[in-house]
Order: sequence, then C-alpha cells, then structure tokens
Amino acid sequence: MRIFCSLAILAPSLLAQDAIPQTIADSVGDTLRYAEGQFLTIVEAMPEAKFSFVPSAGNFADARSFGEQVKHVACAQFAFFNEIEGKTPPEACERGGPASASTKGELIRYLRDSFDYGTRILATINSQNALERVEGRYGGPSTRLGLAVTAVWQSPIITARSSNTCG
Repeated sequence: MRIFCSLAILAPSLLAQDAIPQTIADSVGDTLRYAEGQFLTIVEAMPEAKFSFVPSAGNFADARSFGEQVKHVACAQFAFFNEIEGKTPPEACERGGPASASTKGELIRYLRDSFDYGTRILATINSQNALERVEGRYGGPSTRLGLAVTAVWQSPIITARSSNTCG
C-alpha cells in the first residue's frame, strides 16, 4: 500500500516534468507556436474585404490597414530570425517589406512561412550558441537567445498595435 501511495503522490510531479520543455528551442518555440495560432485564427477569420480596414475614429494617423499589419508581422518575423541566422533581413518591414503578398490568401501564406522559418531557426539555438552575439536593427545587439525571445515577444505585441511606430 505504501508503494502505491508513493507512486500516486509522485506521478503528477513526474508528468509535470515531462511537460516542461527540454531544450531552449522548445522553451521559446512553445510561445511562438501559441502566438502563431492566435494570430492566424484572427487573420483567417477576417473577411478579405476587411483587409483594407484602417481605424478612423480617434488618433490613428498613419495607421496600417489590417492587411498591412499582417504583412508587417510576417516581415518582422523574417527580419528577427534572419538576424539570428546571420542573414541580412528584409528592408522596410515597418512598411510591410519587399514581399508582394497582398491578397488574403497570399498574406496568410506569407505569415505561415514566416512562422515556419522562425521555428526552423529556433531549432538551431542550443546551450552552446544561445549566448552568441547578434547584430542588427531588429533587436540587436543581443544574443541569439535574446533576439529569439524578442521576436516571440514582439509577435503578439505588434498584432495588437496598428501605428507605424511599432517594431
């Protein structure tokens, strides 16, 4: 009976340990996947006719349309993770960057591609390279891990804002 009680007490803590991310990439990636799911749900639910919506009541001078904001988020994802990878990021992400995506379907594909790319680059961050210095205008100077955390933090934050002054 004692063994059974001991196992019953230990089982939840053993299960909880299994649920804890085991790598740096998984630890940061879980949050990135959550942000991706939340944002994609919003983007997919928005009717294509509303992608040109820009708030007009209040102080929204130079605000991005919904579609422009989606493009900005995708471009920013590429920019952050390009810097982690040591590549030159796209230009002018604050204005949507160089991608030609403009329809709802194209923007969703671009957004999915940006999150897929981020996940691939996160998988390269480990305990040996996490603290390597990263330079760049999208969060640098920082470390590979620091920039990854910034990219994940930025993702849900920039979806909630629509002015050109955000990241």
